[in-house]
Order: sequence, then structure tokens, then C-alpha cells
Amino acid sequence: MLLLAQLSDLHLDGSERAGRRAARVMDHLRSLPRPVDALLVTGDIADHGAEAEYEEAARLLAAPFPVLTCPGNHDVRAAYRKAFLGEEPSDGPANRVRRIGDTWILMCDSTVPGRDEGRLDAQTLDWIDATLAGLPRGAPALLAFHQPPVALHHPLPDAYMLQESDRLAGLLGAHPQVAALITGHAHTAAASVFAGRPVIVGPAVTWTLRMPWEGDAPADRDQPPALAFHVLDDDHRLTTHFRVVI
Repeated sequence: MLLLAQLSDLHLDGSERAGRRAARVMDHLRSLPRPVDALLVTGDIADHGAEAEYEEAARLLAAPFPVLTCPGNHDVRAAYRKAFLGEEPSDGPANRVRRIGDTWILMCDSTVPGRDEGRLDAQTLDWIDATLAGLPRGAPALLAFHQPPVALHHPLPDAYMLQESDRLAGLLGAHPQVAALITGHAHTAAASVFAGRPVIVGPAVTWTLRMPWEGDAPADRDQPPALAFHVLDDDHRLTTHFRVVI
């Protein structure tokens, strides 16, 4: 059994509020009786993409378990690489793969610099295809990226979802070992299906989206920060539990 935690949309901006909320969920994860096998952070780590925001993120996200990240539309690739990953700054897609237990987790860059909608460009799709093709036979994989490839029935995230998702659907058809897609961006916990695979949308740390049937104001800043726990069992079935942290 693989146990993963997921945080998304921290939007660290140097403010006391954003830092306090991120620290609260990290304190919760560090205090669990059974440590998670890894933490996935699915984008919008920083709010403005400033190096100082990534330096704060590196301090807050330090943990005794692996922390896997991918950028979101508020992130800036060069600053993210330099100040958070400790790499040479580059504007190319920031794609990473990590083996956790027997599972391979692909942290994919779906960002389009300067825009809010997402797209897995040709370079990233080729990387996903080649990475999955090179995995050991029978090894499960998870794809994580920022913008969901499905509509969530709210005009805000649905205006900025993953574009040209049919290209991803075609790729998934050739790789049955992908057990699920894990995303963020929408600031609401949600579950759906894409190309026959579960899609899990992680809740946000910074604020929660109110759906149209919940009222006119889209942002509920009074809700506590939230996170997801994903369990991948021996049958490669993903089960997700959502939690708020008071």
C-alpha cells in the first residue's frame, strides 16, 4: 500500500496568512503516527512567482519524507527552478519523475507561461510517453499536474482547464499502467473520470472555491486549509480521503 499526501495552491506571497496556513498543514503531516510515503504539491506554490516566495516554500515544505512538486499557472519556471529546486534557471517545462515504493510518479508541467489555462506541450507529452514506455512491466504510475482535464461545473476553473486534452487521452490509451491523474488549480476537492482513469482534484491550502449552488461569492477565505490523502493499493486502485486542518 502506498500512502501519498497532496497539497495544492499554497499561493505563498510573503503574507502572514499564507505562510501560517501552509505551516499548519505541514505540521499536521509531520505529526501523523504513520508518515506518508511522499507529498505531492500540485502547483501554484508561489502567488507571484518571485524567488523570495520559493525560498519561503522551501523552508515550509521541508519534511522527513519526499516532496514532489510541479508548477502551476502562478508559478514562474526560472524562479521555481532556481530558488526552490536549486537548479539553473530555465524557461522550459519542469517535468520530473520519482519512484516511490513500486509506483512511478510523473510530476508534469502543464503551465503555459503568462496564461492561466493549461496545456501539456509536445515536449512534455513526448516525455510522458517515453517515461511510461520505459517503466518495468506491471509497475503502476500516477500522473500529477496542475490544471484538471475535465469540467468542474464552475465558470472560473472551467475557463482555465487543461486545453487540447484529447492528446493526453490518446497517450493514456497506450499506457494502461497509469492508475490515476492528480491535479489542483480549482481550489475545490473533486473527483471525476478522464479517458477511463480517475481524476482527483486536490483542495487548496489558501482558499476554497464556492460552487454556483453555494452562493454568489466564489471565494471562501474563511474555510480552513485542506489536503488530500491518496491510497494506492496492491490492485492499483486509488482511494482518496479529503481533510481540513483546523
